[in-house]
Amino acid sequence: MSDSNFITSTIPAPQTGLGGGQPGAHGAARLVMEPPPQYLGAMVNVTNHCNLRCRHCFVFRDGNPNDPDGEMKPDRILGELRRLRDRHGIVSMLWMGGEPMLRWRVLEKGLELFQRNTITTNGTVPLKDFGANLTYVISLDGPRDVNDPVRGEGVFDRVMKTVAAIPDDFRATVMVQCVVHRENQNHLEELALELMPTNVQGLTFSFYVPRAGEDSPRAWPSNEDREEAVDLVVEMKRRHPDFIWNSARSLELLRPPVCKIVTDHCPMQQTMLPLYIEGDHFTTPFCCYGNDVDCDRCGSWGVFATAARWRGPWDDVAP
Repeated sequence: MSDSNFITSTIPAPQTGLGGGQPGAHGAARLVMEPPPQYLGAMVNVTNHCNLRCRHCFVFRDGNPNDPDGEMKPDRILGELRRLRDRHGIVSMLWMGGEPMLRWRVLEKGLELFQRNTITTNGTVPLKDFGANLTYVISLDGPRDVNDPVRGEGVFDRVMKTVAAIPDDFRATVMVQCVVHRENQNHLEELALELMPTNVQGLTFSFYVPRAGEDSPRAWPSNEDREEAVDLVVEMKRRHPDFIWNSARSLELLRPPVCKIVTDHCPMQQTMLPLYIEGDHFTTPFCCYGNDVDCDRCGSWGVFATAARWRGPWDDVAP
């Protein structure tokens, strides 16, 4: 297994390099534009309900559509996803929330709509074996002492209980993704060592994406300040090449000045349609992270994993 098993593996590279522009600037107008823009990948929040309140969760930031009251009924969710699939050519779906496993019956039916599926879960709800055409991404941000101050007391042990319950014949791929930030960057190896003896098949690292103007203990002031954390993951990739699924190429693209070129020509903006629930319909924020992101300091796994697989303007600078 490798990082090619994740959702970006189903988004083919264009025949020519990417152009600039930010489709997200059109916001929800993307859902009604003619001709319909094509997005081979999409992410959908199937619920705004969550059983955790993680301190760094981008979904529940102010200004993003995240009201849990009066959200869409299951049949309407499935009908709208079927319509949007056909309208926009969507092949791959990333299922999110809230906590998507709280609506596992919607997932069970929704997975049939798309060729490939990924479910991002906080891991506190038991996983369902929906079949082989699926990747579970469990969120953990370090060992117990580091994870729980961000995700909640006792959450690490609850997640490890879920992981321990994964049978050997579980058909779906199960991986863990860790959001690296300033407060946990020196504890990443501890997390990997906790996970390696389990049925988790791989670990990826996504680097914290701050709000515009954010100055917090989690956010690096600049991409130059982030390089120490990138170096730590590069070294972990060298020591555990089969377990760490970030590609070496994607990690090198996170370094300045090339990282700014990647985010200025964001490949996820070109190919991924974010769908948030707003009352009885879907809306589309600026990007998957919502409406208030600092693109210049973006460290999203999806952005840099996709850029690593494609030709783009960053190739003129990257070694």
